[in-house]
Amino acid sequence: MRHLDYRQAIEDYIRLNAKPANKFSHQARLYGLARRIAAGQPHDDEVVHAAAWLHDLGVFVGHRPEEPAALAAWDWIAYAVQKAPALLQQFGFPITKIPAVLEAIRTHLPSSEPTTFEGMVLRDADILEQLGAVGILRTVSKVGRDTRFVLFSDALRVLRKNRDELPAKLRLQASRALAEPRMTVLNLFLAAAETEADETDW
Repeated sequence: MRHLDYRQAIEDYIRLNAKPANKFSHQARLYGLARRIAAGQPHDDEVVHAAAWLHDLGVFVGHRPEEPAALAAWDWIAYAVQKAPALLQQFGFPITKIPAVLEAIRTHLPSSEPTTFEGMVLRDADILEQLGAVGILRTVSKVGRDTRFVLFSDALRVLRKNRDELPAKLRLQASRALAEPRMTVLNLFLAAAETEADETDW
């Protein structure tokens, strides 16, 4: 299978499996951010592409458990690492690059320590997705449909934590530059929300 064919096969698979539907756009944005962060630096773009598109496979409906207790204990990263090799081979992805894809997926959380440049790029891009207007939309949209977000105040709590903790976790200078305007938006939003809420428990 040609280079573009397996890239398209990966994206088509995620398009079909990203449920609920709003889960799909994160993958495309994440890869776009990763490309901007890695621009001009030696890296394997095929690894970054595959990892960006497959990293959240375990959070999709149909792949994750639906029973609340099982979902609370669910390791979606382990699931993605387990499922990705067979999928990549099915799509014709170069077998020798699969371990690098798995390593990037394994270390993409802010709490992780990437061991490769591709992993750093993916992790930084995923952090950026939790900041700015996109981070606000992704967080607030969980209210009422995610057991962790019952009230709007739950979303505000997470957004404050993101503001206070995530920027310092960015590894690469290009990522920090991209974070600056996002932090401006996030700070303005939180200040406005706190003013308008007027101590009300949302």
